[in-house]
Amino acid sequence: MNQKNHLRIQLSATRRGARLARLLTERQLAEWGAPFEEATQVVAELASNAVLHGRVRGRDFRLGLTLHDDGTLRIEVTDARGDRVPCLHDPVAEESERGRGLRIVAAYAERWGVAEAPAGAKIVWAELVPGRGGP
Repeated sequence: MNQKNHLRIQLSATRRGARLARLLTERQLAEWGAPFEEATQVVAELASNAVLHGRVRGRDFRLGLTLHDDGTLRIEVTDARGDRVPCLHDPVAEESERGRGLRIVAAYAERWGVAEAPAGAKIVWAELVPGRGGP
């Protein structure tokens, strides 16, 4: 993998940090020439969740973008709340506003999931492939 296709940045766990994550994604993908309009929506949802549900006072969240040679874009958002793991198939969430953002992520992503990270944190990741589309 070429180093120019990799971005990792730490952002404040605030609404401003979540907006900045989306803007940085737009700019980085434009620089890479990657046609992933839906990626900014996925980043917006995951960064917003990190700020709303994964925030721990005094700790930031991280955004990671990796564009693989085959065109797959991997998005990773790491937050401080490893004890709060999202679940897409929660029947209560299906009938409420809760979980709606993750349904958007699932619609755009080829696959997505959650992984443990050091220091009690978690990584919510999504992989987008060219031409998948969305909802």
